[in-house]
Amino acid sequence: MEAIQHALILRIPNFWPVSWFAPGPFVPDHVMLTWLVMLFLTIVSYLATRNLQSVPAGAQNVMELVVEEIGNFLESVIGPKGRRYVWLLGTVALYILCGNLLGIIPGLSTPTSNLNTTVALAVTIFIAYNVIGVIEHGWRYLLHFLGPVPLLAPIMVPIEIIGHLARPVSLSIRLFGNMFGEHTVTAILLSLWTLVIPYLIYLGLVLWLGLFVAVVQAFVFLMLSCVYIAGALEGGHEEDHGHGSGAHA
Repeated sequence: MEAIQHALILRIPNFWPVSWFAPGPFVPDHVMLTWLVMLFLTIVSYLATRNLQSVPAGAQNVMELVVEEIGNFLESVIGPKGRRYVWLLGTVALYILCGNLLGIIPGLSTPTSNLNTTVALAVTIFIAYNVIGVIEHGWRYLLHFLGPVPLLAPIMVPIEIIGHLARPVSLSIRLFGNMFGEHTVTAILLSLWTLVIPYLIYLGLVLWLGLFVAVVQAFVFLMLSCVYIAGALEGGHEEDHGHGSGAHA
């Protein structure tokens, strides 16, 4: 795998006090690239909010437009409570999008082509939507693991647990696989930059395909995260109804 990855133009010496946490002379590439994305988003946010105006212009206008559109999207998928989670899902979506786009810059890579990054993102969403479900419905949220009929609980509990655990697995592997594959193709073509045809293929096809994949993968991750949170918000009502009907029967 390492042989087909082009070397990064930026490396940071390893300053971790615990060697097993980040072995080697340099900070792991995906960590360094994550810091770059964080730095970029922090600078953009600062520039957009340092001088807020009642009539937005420039960076403030762009940032407000982005936040508003994300809020509208969350509201359309999750429901009226969707805007509560702009801080979480908006941050994740912008991080993934900027991280994905970082990979199309020659000499850099994408942090989302590393499984450690995608697993961390997926586990964050997994913990978040379950915590949101408990906050919204109390511990009654856990009743949805029992299924609609209490008699089926012994069968439904393992099925529900496996289904929920499969969510972060699918989120992480889908994002990792697509971004790793796209980045690998880009690295191979750029390694043949002395040949005109591969470089033209990169400029004429792979570059634009990379842009498309970067946006689509960020959107898919955001959409699935919204669906999981929407299910957590509605789960308690469905379970209350189901168990209530069973009790009356």
